[in-house]
Order: sequence, then structure tokens, then C-alpha cells
Amino acid sequence: MSPGPRSLDAPPTPARSALRWAPRIVLGALVVALLLVGGTAIRVWQLGRTDERQPVDMIVVLGAAQYDGEPSPVFRARLQHALELYEEGVAPRIVTVGGAAAGDAFTEAQAGEQWLVENGVPGQALLPVDEGTDTFGSFEAVAAVAEQRGWNSAVLVSDPWHSLRSRTMAADVGLDATTSPTKRGPVVQTRETQFRYIVRETGALIYYHLTHGSSDFSDPGLG
Repeated sequence: MSPGPRSLDAPPTPARSALRWAPRIVLGALVVALLLVGGTAIRVWQLGRTDERQPVDMIVVLGAAQYDGEPSPVFRARLQHALELYEEGVAPRIVTVGGAAAGDAFTEAQAGEQWLVENGVPGQALLPVDEGTDTFGSFEAVAAVAEQRGWNSAVLVSDPWHSLRSRTMAADVGLDATTSPTKRGPVVQTRETQFRYIVRETGALIYYHLTHGSSDFSDPGLG
């Protein structure tokens, strides 16, 4: 007696194949995203703990909030660190950068220059560059001035967790830049603040890599 006909499974349709692979694709995307975010956060943290100071053409101080010419605590910490680098002979000049918010009488660059003069830096060793409305725009302005004057190398002074994004942007505009972050000020006072800024800078750096657009996000909590 011959066996009856065998039942055969219907061949998979494109829709069934897609449903079968969808969970794996989603899981793979999540793993890649976690690796990207985690790896970037580690790099932000590592460079923030590294001081790359070396003899250069200029010390570049990134601006922060100022109030009628008076640097905020965050900005003052950066300026104090730049002053120490200058006194150590890291560079013969300091470039202060940063524009003005609407209604301000001073730019961040001017406020920084004024503070440094008041603290003993001769005016001829200072150059305020008050163009640019964000970090990348400021670096573009600094690069243009540096090219005109034959300067190429720079040590960037900012907060620790801003170092990687700053160095990345500086390299993108043609500057040979290293970093020397400040270790004082509100940004490094507590572990909670440090964690918040690492998260913030991780997101900002990823956004910059993806869009090459402005990745500065205002933070009303710290000036």
C-alpha cells in the first residue's frame, strides 16, 4: 500500500521573512547604538582626564557666560587655567573666543581678555576673537586669524568633558590642537554634575559627527 501524499510547508513569503528577521535587526541596531554611545562616552571621559599641554603657537580659551564683562564661574575657571599655562611658557599668546548674546554689552572674548589683563597678562599677548555664535563658528574664526598670522598649533582650554568635541572641531577647521582642560569650577565640583556633562557632551559629539551642524546646547544650570 503506497503512502499518502506528504503535506509540504508553504514556501516563506517576503512578509514572513521580514517578520522573522525583524527582531534580530532591531536587536542588532540596539547593540550598535549602545556600543556607539558607550564608546563615545568613554572617550569623552578619558580625554577629559588627560592634559596634553605642550609648547604651541597659542592658547585658545573657549568662551562661556559673562555678565556685563564679568566672567561666570565656569568661564573664570577656564581663564585661570589659561593664565597658568601662559605663565608656564606653553605659548606666547592667549586667544579668547566667544560672541555676545542678545543685549550684551560685552562679548565673551572681550570679557576674557579684560579678566586676563587685570590678572597680569600684557595686552600684546592677547587676541580676542569674538566671531561665531557657537563652538564650531568660533573655531572657524580662530582658524582664519591663525592662518593670516602663520599660527598653526594650539592648546585648547575648556571644561574636561568638552575637550573631545573641541579637539574634533578644531581639527576639522585645520588646527593642530591638543587639550588642557581646567580641573576647577562648577563643572567638576560633584560627581552628579560630571556625569550630567559627560552625557551631554556624548550626545553633542554624536550629533556633530552625524550632522556637522552646531551641537552646542544651552544649560541654564551653569554659566
